Amino acid sequence: MNPWPFVISSYALTALATIATSFWAWRAARKAEARAEQLTGRD
Repeated sequence: MNPWPFVISSYALTALATIATSFWAWRAARKAEARAEQLTGRD
C-alpha cells in the first residue's frame, strides 16, 4: 500500500489548520486591541 497520499493529505490538513488557527488568533488580537483602546480612550 502506497503511503504517500496519506502523507500528502496529512501535511495539507496540517497546513490548512495552521493557517486557520493563525487567522483566528490574529482576528482575536485585533478585536482585543480595539477594546483596549476604547477603555483607555486613546485614538
